[in-house]
Amino acid sequence: MTATIERGAATAPVRTPKSDPPAKRPGSKRTGGFLASSNGKKAVMAVTGAVMVGFLALHMLGNLKIFLGRDSFNEYAHALRTLGAPLVPYRTVLTILEVILVVSVVLHIWAAVSLARRARKARPVRYVAKKSQAGGYTTHIMRFGGVTILLYLVWHLLDLTFGVVNPKGFDSAPADRMMAGFEPSRWWVTLVYVVAVVMVGLHLRHGVWSAFQTLGWANRTRYKALKATAALLSAALVVGFLAPPLAITFGVLK
Repeated sequence: MTATIERGAATAPVRTPKSDPPAKRPGSKRTGGFLASSNGKKAVMAVTGAVMVGFLALHMLGNLKIFLGRDSFNEYAHALRTLGAPLVPYRTVLTILEVILVVSVVLHIWAAVSLARRARKARPVRYVAKKSQAGGYTTHIMRFGGVTILLYLVWHLLDLTFGVVNPKGFDSAPADRMMAGFEPSRWWVTLVYVVAVVMVGLHLRHGVWSAFQTLGWANRTRYKALKATAALLSAALVVGFLAPPLAITFGVLK
């Protein structure tokens, strides 16, 4: 219901307290549900990040079996490929796990890029104040570190999983592929591996700490403990992943 104010021949509608609510502006309603929101994207990053951390931890423990001998490492690799046997065909469960990992990586990148774009749109004009060196350092690590990790993951699969670029080829035993992949003459592969793993560690440390903050755990009483937890977790994974290739390259494992 509207009231009118007469001004000559023209009338202008005036809304009263009991009037119908004004129409919503075009584009004011955000569509897409929970996943389209910032909280939804952060939840995607947290879940996919947890999947990837779990994979890294299990993968690291498996790699360390090379120190128990080639037979132990080959048995571990065979066990992965025969998970669920004889109920399911060879490598079925491992393939499903790999698909889950790939989907997690893709969703993690999608959520990160979406959040970054939303942050830039919310602040189209940069602050005059100069960013801190720590903030810039973290941004570069998360952005370029993620690209580095993704590129090396492709190489790692071609080398040790499919044997395409490995001197021993696909038909060799997993332990032989690992030993050949990091032999002293291929020191450059080990060097690239070290850089990629360090990037993983830095990425993981920041990611775990960000997850603690998102969950609201990073208060004053737990700040130092959670910072140390994120650092120790990333350091443990870095050391665990670097131990086998460095031992092979420097002749500790033969």
